[in-house]
Amino acid sequence: MEVRTTRFGVLQISDDRLIHIPKGLLGFSQFTRYALLEPGSDAAFFWLQCVDEPSLAFVVTDPSLFVADYSVPIRPEQMGEMGLAKLEDAQVFVIVNKVEQMLTGNLQGPLVINTVNKIGEQMVLAEKRWTTRHPLVRVGAPAAAHAMSA
Repeated sequence: MEVRTTRFGVLQISDDRLIHIPKGLLGFSQFTRYALLEPGSDAAFFWLQCVDEPSLAFVVTDPSLFVADYSVPIRPEQMGEMGLAKLEDAQVFVIVNKVEQMLTGNLQGPLVINTVNKIGEQMVLAEKRWTTRHPLVRVGAPAAAHAMSA
């Protein structure tokens, strides 16, 4: 499938890489088809590109890379809606934003994707310890730390 994007030009995405989010993302319910773009095999951040709107893309990451005790409770009815037979088939991502010199993750609104059938849903967690701007990593921190130790 040919996907037009404003950031990456025209991309060829195989149909088996498409992710269907029937309810859409919060604030973007009319857009339900996305592709996960991986910049490299060891990347920590990815682009979730809408295939129907060239300018709509989100930076996402696996929150477990930054927050060890983060977990998403998935109710049985949510598992049914996504066709999720077992929790091991779920991949969790969070949308990333840059706030000043910090990359933050929306841990209150994780995106859960069934890796088998590529159906996803953005959850809304009621647990107040997670925020929509949870600090993940300071921008430029590794380079600055390396320069100071040299």
